[in-house]
Amino acid sequence: MNRICQLFGIQYPIIQGGMVWCSGWRLASAVSNAGGLGLIGAGSMHPEVLREHIRKCQAATGKPFGVNVPLMYPELETLMNILVEEGVKIVFTSAGNPKTWTSFLKGHGMKVAHVVSSSKFAVKCEQAGVDAIVAEGFEAGGHNGREETTTLCLIPAVRRATSLPLMAAGGIGTGSAMLATFVLGAEGVQIGTRFALTKESSAHENFKQLCLSLNEGDTKLLLKKLSPTRLVKGGFATAVEEAEARGASVEEMKELLGKGRAKKGIFEGDLQEGELEIGQVASLFRETQTAAEVIKEIMEDFRYSSINTSLSL
Repeated sequence: MNRICQLFGIQYPIIQGGMVWCSGWRLASAVSNAGGLGLIGAGSMHPEVLREHIRKCQAATGKPFGVNVPLMYPELETLMNILVEEGVKIVFTSAGNPKTWTSFLKGHGMKVAHVVSSSKFAVKCEQAGVDAIVAEGFEAGGHNGREETTTLCLIPAVRRATSLPLMAAGGIGTGSAMLATFVLGAEGVQIGTRFALTKESSAHENFKQLCLSLNEGDTKLLLKKLSPTRLVKGGFATAVEEAEARGASVEEMKELLGKGRAKKGIFEGDLQEGELEIGQVASLFRETQTAAEVIKEIMEDFRYSSINTSLSL
């Protein structure tokens, strides 16, 4: 059996990214019910809101689901205790040192995966005792690694550095792309962008429709002095680009970013003043689908590509 499916008790090795303002209980439960692994995105939730989403997800699916926890979360200890209290079994951590919380989570019977952007940090994950690794290339939407390594280069490097079960992320939205990462050493995929644009995603319809109209080149990695973030060009992204071009300081960039920009853009649908985070792969899609339709299409494409890929020199 595929190691990712075995580890998480799922039918297909497809994990839905735990994206801020997109990944509530509706999306997570829909992905899990369709045979993947749904993740609730804790990064945009107050602790008690997260508790509510966990309980609603438990009521909506009898299948495994998890919670994504950015380790920069301001009330991290409170959040971790909620995961224990609510009986969460799978946690994906990101944006921090996996050594800090992995033993705590595993000590409470949870499976732990950590997101990395380099083989160096993959080795640190193995040393920290995580169960699996997500290697995310810089094609991904939202917060990104400073290395700017593409998924195509990252997956084989991480595969060489660790023997842990490995999931690929960044620029993956089709079954053929999934197959390509498997050839390079991945055993599963984590998909954010395509699930962010599904009917069950809690993102605003304005945001979804804008992202479904994008062409290649319509996103850019910005905010590199703070935390590299892939944004849709235009509106707020233009202001960021102009500030970076004139050499704005970290303090100036923080002031420009302010508070609540991502909520304003993704959740409230303000396409001018909001921070619009999405991956490069958005340019491949033009329609809103259900999470179940996405998984079905990806798996059909994966199987078709597996059978019909025949290259000769």
